[in-house]
Amino acid sequence: MKKKLILAAAGLFSVFALAACSGGSKEIATMKGATITVDDFYNQVKSSQQSQQDVRNMIIFKVFEEKYGKDVSDKEVQKKYDEAKQNAKDQGANLEEQLKQAGYTEKSYKQLIKQNLAYQAGIKAHIKITDEDLKAAWETFHPEVEAQVIQVATEDEAKDIKKQLDDGGDFAKIAKEKSTDTTTKDDGGKVKFDSQSTTVPDQVKEAAFKLKDGAISEPIQTTDATTYQSAYYVVKMVKNKSKGNDMAPYKKELKKIAETNKENDQEFVQKVTSDVLTEANVKIKDDAFKDILAGLIQTEDSSKSSESSTKETSSKEKDSKSSDSSKTEESSSKTEDSSK
Repeated sequence: MKKKLILAAAGLFSVFALAACSGGSKEIATMKGATITVDDFYNQVKSSQQSQQDVRNMIIFKVFEEKYGKDVSDKEVQKKYDEAKQNAKDQGANLEEQLKQAGYTEKSYKQLIKQNLAYQAGIKAHIKITDEDLKAAWETFHPEVEAQVIQVATEDEAKDIKKQLDDGGDFAKIAKEKSTDTTTKDDGGKVKFDSQSTTVPDQVKEAAFKLKDGAISEPIQTTDATTYQSAYYVVKMVKNKSKGNDMAPYKKELKKIAETNKENDQEFVQKVTSDVLTEANVKIKDDAFKDILAGLIQTEDSSKSSESSTKETSSKEKDSKSSDSSKTEESSSKTEDSSK
């Protein structure tokens, strides 16, 4: 996954950095009777959907970095870089080689990490949690539980394990022998999770939260969202805990959940992005990219259009009210005449 993310970002700067270097007339290739210059290349690729998206991202990242980059520490950047390095290692790959293939150095890749973190910092800076947000988080919240899990590849295996457990089998022993979950099997399947944890699939959490202490679930089917492969779980609840009716003891957790919900709310994220870009007074100088921020920043033309539309609507409403008033007066007059 990390490799894909790195390679997906590879074209972000290269094309436009090339277009800027040594003027647009720099030759890329020559042949009998013709040449290909940086200008030729730039004019060829600038209208592509990928190039449009790249420039849009460059603008957004640059604006957020200028405003919120100071909130990102070198330590945070290094941590993300180390995570990427470990992720590559876990997949049997080498981060340095991946970066080289994608046209990055360690320094330029860390710069990209910093821009991403600055963007996240900008979104977080606009989050204001309300009581309604906390109540929404409370609806799906469940406190941390202690459980044991056994993961296997087929439903038949899961059913067989469930039967062994129902017949008095030792959960921890069976987990060590049969479970394919390498993170829990050596400890007898022991695991802790709450409603926001990602250590176990959602289907497992949903089933586990319904179990009483000591109860064992029926086989639970899960599907990996990336590989689409199915797996089956058997869960034993060790210590469940009801959240009760009082939010106060969990306010810290609820606030974190509410913040995450905001960060995942695309409408909220777009509104923040729009506000920050508008405040930065972004001006598109190349007509090839004139529409890349459409819907994100309110231009002078769109403001005039909006204002004109508002005035037109207001005018129509006045005319409508005037017409209604005339009709009312006319009706009233006819009623009086009829009365006479």
